[in-house]
Amino acid sequence: MKEDTEPLDTNSMSVVPPETGVIPVIPPADRQVPLPVKVKIPEQIKVMLIASFLIALGFGLIAPVLPRYATTFGVGTAVAGVVISIFATTRLLFAPTSGKLIEKFTERPIYIAGLLIVALGSLGTAFSPNIWVLLFFRAFGGIGSVMFTVSAMALLVRLAPPTIRGRVSGYYATSFLMGNILGPVAGALAAPLGMRLPFIFYSLMLFIASGFIYFKLKDTGMTTTMLRAQSNPPLTFKQALGFSNYRSALFGNFAIGWAAFGIRVSLVPLAALAVVTLMYGENGNLDNQAAMLAGVSMATYAAGNALSQNIAGRYSDRGARRPYIFAGFLVAGAATVFFGLAPNALWFIALSVLTGIGTGILAPAMQASLADIIGNKRSGGAALANAQMFADVGQIIGPILAGAIADSLGFGWAFGVSGALMIIAAFVWSPLRKPTFPVHLADEGYTGR
Repeated sequence: MKEDTEPLDTNSMSVVPPETGVIPVIPPADRQVPLPVKVKIPEQIKVMLIASFLIALGFGLIAPVLPRYATTFGVGTAVAGVVISIFATTRLLFAPTSGKLIEKFTERPIYIAGLLIVALGSLGTAFSPNIWVLLFFRAFGGIGSVMFTVSAMALLVRLAPPTIRGRVSGYYATSFLMGNILGPVAGALAAPLGMRLPFIFYSLMLFIASGFIYFKLKDTGMTTTMLRAQSNPPLTFKQALGFSNYRSALFGNFAIGWAAFGIRVSLVPLAALAVVTLMYGENGNLDNQAAMLAGVSMATYAAGNALSQNIAGRYSDRGARRPYIFAGFLVAGAATVFFGLAPNALWFIALSVLTGIGTGILAPAMQASLADIIGNKRSGGAALANAQMFADVGQIIGPILAGAIADSLGFGWAFGVSGALMIIAAFVWSPLRKPTFPVHLADEGYTGR
């Protein structure tokens, strides 16, 4: 019969009368049950990961040679230190302006402009005829640095799907970390070619990254036309302060800037010298042994960091973020407390690994927590810029104060105070504390967990 051979037309009927005895059919267009979908990393994020790697690779080229390059202009160690700190100082001073520029012109143009400014600053550094010109171009580069750093953070917030924000933060941090690991290796290989060459290579990497962003990140969907068409105003710094998680992030960034970034660069090499002196006395080539221990320490820190970043970021997306931030600060803080008391190289390296694991656990979760506050449908340039400022302040103040403590009381106290700061940050992020926030400013579904 015709009725038996023709297929059921589900497009023309939603329910079959019960007297026919046929099971009711609901057309696919009317289904309300969502199908499980695996969220993929957006293509725009992949572009940013590649650009991040190129930027970090270039920075890794210049980091080991910059202090020595400064001394070739006939200045002492103190002025060479100013060459390094002036970059961080202009980053700090220009951070609020960069946030305003992002809100006015959107993220992508400021990202590209920042990369180009740092590229020109690096070229100027390479061809500086005297120390004053060198200081100018380093300060100029700091302006561009904070522009592209805050813009990249804002783009990640906007482009990362809410359910994988932690994973995206972990991937981004790892791409930058890998560039920082490989950069010094390439710089060491290029050392015989002269100290100006790394700055030229860094400039080249930045030009390539800016071109890559310009051509491959053209259609970000939420950074130009759609953003301006939306009625959601930017999240101001004052409004962001209403979120307890944002206030916790400010303190957490300060602690990370001080302990994880600042003293890791300034005190770890000196602490390594103290350890090898304790192990071997005054015999042997202590400088070479200390340099090797410091290098291995920083490499193992990076390895521990890279190992834990992606794992913690992925799992923080599946549940609450605060427990990972709390645990990360505790681990990193405890390891830092004992770092200055390491009796031998084995303990020194083991504590470096633990510190790296701890910061790797907390970093993607805390970045994702900031993204949760801002959301995908509004700009948060000012809030992100101020969060970056707290990290920069910690990175500037930490080496100075911790160095003064080390000179007066020893490395044990210097690392002890720095580790205690991170432990305090852990309790600021305690999962037992209930987050507070202005409901009318929060995204739908935001809990602050």
